[in-house]
Amino acid sequence: MLRQGIRRGVVHALLLLGMVNVGSVGVAAMSVAAESWNQVYGLETIVDLALAKNPVVSLAEGTIEQQKGQQTAAGAYPNPTVGGAGGHGMLRDTNRIGSGSSLDRQSLTEYNVVVGQPVEWPALRAARQRVADLGLATANVGMLETRLNLTSQVKVAFYDLLLAQQEADLAKQNLDTVEGVARIVKARVKSGEAPQFESIKAEVEVLKARQQLARADNLVRINRVTVDTLTGGSLGPSYLVHGEFRGLPRDLQIEGLMARMMDQHPTIQRLLKSVEQSDWKIEFERQARVPSVTVNGSYWREMGREAFQGGLSIPMPLWYRRQGEIAASLGAKRRDEAELLRTRNELGRAVYQHYQDVRTTAELIDVFDKGLLKQAQEALRLAQFSFQQGASSLLEVLDAQRVQRQILLDYALVRHDLSVSLARLEQAVGGTL
Repeated sequence: MLRQGIRRGVVHALLLLGMVNVGSVGVAAMSVAAESWNQVYGLETIVDLALAKNPVVSLAEGTIEQQKGQQTAAGAYPNPTVGGAGGHGMLRDTNRIGSGSSLDRQSLTEYNVVVGQPVEWPALRAARQRVADLGLATANVGMLETRLNLTSQVKVAFYDLLLAQQEADLAKQNLDTVEGVARIVKARVKSGEAPQFESIKAEVEVLKARQQLARADNLVRINRVTVDTLTGGSLGPSYLVHGEFRGLPRDLQIEGLMARMMDQHPTIQRLLKSVEQSDWKIEFERQARVPSVTVNGSYWREMGREAFQGGLSIPMPLWYRRQGEIAASLGAKRRDEAELLRTRNELGRAVYQHYQDVRTTAELIDVFDKGLLKQAQEALRLAQFSFQQGASSLLEVLDAQRVQRQILLDYALVRHDLSVSLARLEQAVGGTL
């Protein structure tokens, strides 16, 4: 988001310094005062670490593995069932009760075995497999969506940290400049060339500069934690980032960006597959209304007699024919279609918004590159030289120094905003620009 303070700073600088044609001035990579670090990382390395170590990627991978299991289960045939019973006893002759002879009883063994095999209708099986296939396809696209969102988050956090480092570097440079002025003021006061209150004023400016540096260093540490968290703690507590803010890509047209968003954005692709999966879930529930047949076969033996039997078992859906499941599937499809429409509208709005942010920040950068940076630096150099020669006051030097520092801060800020806007535009479009 653009900040109103940037525009106010630009207008103030224009009124104070005027416009001249000069080249751009870069800001050097910073070193946090009184702090060591282990390593320096670039944007590409940090993105790779995040994609490898962040838990959200593992979560997406787990979803894919889950859907693969669902796909395997959907393709399996129903298992047969086997049942049986057996027994042993005595057959007693009731006509000879009371004789006590063993001839009154006869040994008897009987048993039976039943085998059943459910038989699915081909349409039911095909619908179930199609639902599972689309579930896996949705999970795969979801992985692309996760990687896209994570990459955007990492880029924004990287540029935030890079800006914080540059602000800390400028704060350190400002402290060095103010301390140099303070030394000159003390020498002039000691020689009687300046009143005592100028020395006090210079010391106040030194104190303010040290406070600004301390706040800038703390902001670096805070942003460093954010980047480290996105990489799953791979960077450690002490490190620096190195790189440049992005420039404006060529041939950036809103029509082409909208078309790319509609064609390639993984969120839209995922929702399209979800809608298709909902269609097949409805088909599955409708096919499930047709009763599945179970083919049965049995063998039994009893009292010396034996037989083979075969038959069919068919459920009778008289009272319930999956009306609830069908209604739930229809509702799920309606929800997915509404979510698809909402997402398309939101992404379209995001593409337009970030495109406009990119254009506006690019115009502000052009203003800096064409006049403000070198003019501010030159104004400060002349003010310092004039002060050293005793031709200007301390107030004039401090004013020139503040203007120059503010212009450098605003320049770093608009370059940061351009980079962030481009990162978010890529997230809205669904791919690199």
